Amino acid sequence: MSGSERSTESREARDSGRAESPYAVLQNRDFLLYLIGRFIASFGQQMLGVTVAWEIYERTDSYAALGTVGVVQMVPMFLFTFPAGHVADNYNRKRIILWAQLGFAISCLGLTFVSAFSAPVLWMYCCLFIMGVARTYLWPASASFMPQLVPRNQFSKAVTWNSGSFQISAVAGPAIGGLLISLAHSPVLVYSIVAATSSICFVLIALVKTHHAVASRERMSLKGLVVGLKFVYRTKIVLGSITLDLFAVLLGGATAMLPVYARDILHAGPRGLGILQAALPLGSLLMALILVHRPPLQKAGPTLLWAVVGFGLTTIAFGFSRSFWLSFLMLFLCGVTDYISVVVRHTLVQLLTPDEMRGRVSAVNSLFIGTSNQMGEAESGFVATLTGPVFAVVSGGIGTIIVVALAAIWWPEIRKYGRLDS
Repeated sequence: MSGSERSTESREARDSGRAESPYAVLQNRDFLLYLIGRFIASFGQQMLGVTVAWEIYERTDSYAALGTVGVVQMVPMFLFTFPAGHVADNYNRKRIILWAQLGFAISCLGLTFVSAFSAPVLWMYCCLFIMGVARTYLWPASASFMPQLVPRNQFSKAVTWNSGSFQISAVAGPAIGGLLISLAHSPVLVYSIVAATSSICFVLIALVKTHHAVASRERMSLKGLVVGLKFVYRTKIVLGSITLDLFAVLLGGATAMLPVYARDILHAGPRGLGILQAALPLGSLLMALILVHRPPLQKAGPTLLWAVVGFGLTTIAFGFSRSFWLSFLMLFLCGVTDYISVVVRHTLVQLLTPDEMRGRVSAVNSLFIGTSNQMGEAESGFVATLTGPVFAVVSGGIGTIIVVALAAIWWPEIRKYGRLDS
């Protein structure tokens, strides 16, 4: 069946009120190649995350050094996010993705040599900075590339499959990364594998036939760079959902403290750290499997608010836990609730944004997401240095719930928002 026939069938299914198969979007060759490539790359990145955190904590025994990992990767976002959005809207998005994957592979090879020769930790931070630059250019190009691969009425399912595949990699990656560190007694093997996954992703994305045709290339200017920011500010439902997610992750993210909890509080070692790292994405994967087989959310706004409240409550419970499996369960529930925010936010941003602005708007979105993740790591590390890891996690969960209450007041559009694909 040709792409046009599948598109016609999809429209007819929607018009007749029949629920379209959640697997229909996987019949799209280009999207499937993209999905598999991104899955393999994400798998490697998840292995990398747990490995870097464990090695730095082992070598420095410092909470602040863990927090610095987030800072080093956050700086490129502030420096390059708006230029990255401009590039995504004015150049071939596929080529940008390929260059970014090449940057990941080179950075991972650098980490391999740094670890193998026990070079100073400063060189690890340099490699992570380069990786942060590659990620900054990858995110807006990748997010704005996906709508070119699937029809609009299949986009929410494509988002769910894409996010779900990421969660699978996030479940398996940390667990396997922790296991390999434990077996090899060195992170060198993991870094080498991650470099290989980025290379495989490069090949698969290169096989995608869809290209980004730019009607007219706009010169980079301050006015052009802030177009995405202005669009987000004017579109209150997008602004509210992005801001809510930013502060929830900034305050409520407990992942930066997982090496501390695994080694010093739960006494679980590197294997336990890998299992804990996998708990949150495992919960997200369960929610992905549920959402992909259900129609779009009917009350997306209220569901989003309650989900973030649940995220805050489970973060608090994790902070107080001294049981390994209770901690695992709370992180699992964090993943269940967090996934709803991911699907709602990403679907809204892409469907409400004109294609010629998607790169710059996606850059703003990635800046919010990326800085919240990295600043959350830094905040947790530095607060833990001053007050201890338990206070850092519990206070963050409380702050998340307060943010939800404020968001519901400031942006009533969120409370009133109905069907996700309306």
